[in-house]
Amino acid sequence: MSVYSMTGFGKGEAAGPNLTITTEIKTVNNRFKDFKFRMSPLFNPLELDLRSRLEAQFRRGSFDVSISYKRSDKAVAEFQVDPAKVEAFLALMKPLFDAQKVPYAVAPTDFLRADFYRDETEQKERELEPLVVSSFEAAIRALRDSRALEGKKLVEKLLEHLGIYQDCLSKVERLKGEYPELMRDKLNQKLNEKLRDVKVDESRFLQEVIYYLEKLEIDEEINRAKIHLQKLTGVLRSSGEIGRQIDFLLQELGRETNTMGSKSAHPEISSNVVEMKVQLEKIREQALNLE
Repeated sequence: MSVYSMTGFGKGEAAGPNLTITTEIKTVNNRFKDFKFRMSPLFNPLELDLRSRLEAQFRRGSFDVSISYKRSDKAVAEFQVDPAKVEAFLALMKPLFDAQKVPYAVAPTDFLRADFYRDETEQKERELEPLVVSSFEAAIRALRDSRALEGKKLVEKLLEHLGIYQDCLSKVERLKGEYPELMRDKLNQKLNEKLRDVKVDESRFLQEVIYYLEKLEIDEEINRAKIHLQKLTGVLRSSGEIGRQIDFLLQELGRETNTMGSKSAHPEISSNVVEMKVQLEKIREQALNLE
């Protein structure tokens, strides 16, 4: 089972003795399922069946379905005038003209209007249904292949973004080891600026540094981010409907990333956190297309 994008296109054709049916289905992302059919009124009785076939194959997306038909070259070439309609017309009109003693003359081209063509409605209806279903099923198969291919490409791209996020997280984890020394030097500098002639108790000063660092500790956020990252990577490498799972895990990762950024005053950590947020947003935007 593959991961499917909600963006795709499928086309199917089916040909009979007199007609060729063409079905095209275009899909884009949608939180639910939405169907729009553009077709001849001849196909209206089949719409519910066609809709149920789509619903059985796909879970989410906006579906734009177009179904058209054309007469075969053989059918177009056949002479379409119905002799019975011509005879009925002459039988009706000639006595009226004779009664009025008005000359009545007709030309063969007078009977080339659609009014005198054979009634093919019943023949079309018998031929239409199996051809429509056949072309529709072919379009569904092509659409599934298209959505699977787009889904594969999209997952590869998301994994790239996730790899960049993971690299930045590793840098943050390494940089946090430099944080105590950085904060000690920073607080020392502030104290020297404010209290130039006051002797500072070193042990008391270290206690304050430790207290301050405990408030800014990001170990828990890093560990939770690693767990969510592992789960998200696993989801992306799985199959089936993964769009909603990705959305949930991105929310969790975003929460931990924001906390890291708000707690840290280390410039390099802050820079990496910004990049992590950028990658999460890219993943979120592109993951909207996954089923």
